[in-house]
Amino acid sequence: MNGVYILRCADGSLYTGWTNDVEARIKAHNEGRGGAKYTRSRRPVTLVYWEDCGTKEQAMSREWHIKHLPREQKLALIAEQS
Repeated sequence: MNGVYILRCADGSLYTGWTNDVEARIKAHNEGRGGAKYTRSRRPVTLVYWEDCGTKEQAMSREWHIKHLPREQKLALIAEQS
């Protein structure tokens, strides 16, 4: 299942990525192996948003769009899903 996720890092910052296995990806971020450089120094991370996107291409496109949103709009996405 391809999708986009937003993580809340220990410092309160947000990280956006895409994956086809969200549980394995979060584990990788929290273990510091295979996760993004950004999250390595900001562990632990918590999943706060997930959006199923269908295909890899759709997930990558949606990730790009979310990464370019201002923080306030990312927080609104998170709040809508809660």
